[in-house]
Amino acid sequence: MKKLLDKVIQIRNIISLILLCITFSIFGQSINLRVHDPVMIKQDNTYYLFCTGRGISVFSSENMADWKILNPVFDKPPQWALNAVPGFRGHIWAPDISYHNGKYYLYYSVSAFGKNTSCIGLATNSTLNPGDPNFKWTDHGKVIQSVPGRDLWNAIDPNLAFDETGTGWLVFGSFWKGIKLFKLNEELNAPSEPQEWYTVSSRPRDYYTDEQNAGEGAVEAPFIFKKNNYYYLFVSFDFCCRGLESNYKIVVGRSEKITGPYLDKEGRNMVLGGGSIVMEGNKNWTGVGHNAVYTFDGIDWLICHGYDASENGMSKLIIMKMEWDEKGWPIIPEWQE
Repeated sequence: MKKLLDKVIQIRNIISLILLCITFSIFGQSINLRVHDPVMIKQDNTYYLFCTGRGISVFSSENMADWKILNPVFDKPPQWALNAVPGFRGHIWAPDISYHNGKYYLYYSVSAFGKNTSCIGLATNSTLNPGDPNFKWTDHGKVIQSVPGRDLWNAIDPNLAFDETGTGWLVFGSFWKGIKLFKLNEELNAPSEPQEWYTVSSRPRDYYTDEQNAGEGAVEAPFIFKKNNYYYLFVSFDFCCRGLESNYKIVVGRSEKITGPYLDKEGRNMVLGGGSIVMEGNKNWTGVGHNAVYTFDGIDWLICHGYDASENGMSKLIIMKMEWDEKGWPIIPEWQE
């Protein structure tokens, strides 16, 4: 009987794998690729997608539609992260990928859900092509850490950005007192000295909320994109990770300086809760958020994850062309139609 049961389970697993492969080959990019917190980059003719997952999930594609699963960045959890964050077991959140001075910089988050017991780490590689003999991820450990009761910010959701002088900055944060920005050192692996920090976005937080509680200020997932004379700060408002109850939405503000202040279309400061909606849920997606923005071959793209209303709020990849209105604000025409 046990042998028969084992055989049934084996057949079921094979069928599930076949169905998964069929799903990927038929539907491609945004229909059934199940991800959280996607970021993307292009090397040569290949797009690489990094997202939340055990060891950091990685996919590759030649057309942003047909994705191949690659090995994760880490085959085992970094030891420094196990030591720093009690309860962490290797499920790494919200990576960020950039290319600078001949290296790929991959920032990532280790945390306990709903707590600011969090760290941002950094790994680098000279290539993203696993077939290249030089392919090897080198982990540089902790860049920054938040400590409950000490910090009213949360060290997750990093994004690397550069100002007009080529100086690197890291923007990050989730809930508590909002989104922080600090200047990096030349190696891009720690804050510069003397340290230089700014708050660039926040939402109201009740005065009586305990400091160790995330609170009501639902803002996270910052991403800075430079376009013409402005730095655009994208963040996500409201709540992810609740299936059909997710009400995530993407908002934006802009500034002529990377340090802000970032103002929305109505001139409201994002530090005071401002932000103009770029994308929000509709009849097909209960919520959309944690976005990134890139220019590939002269076209601007917004990528994010959304909660599919037709599949009980399953989180999936969304890729959309991004355009700009006559006043220089980002719009997603396909989403608005």
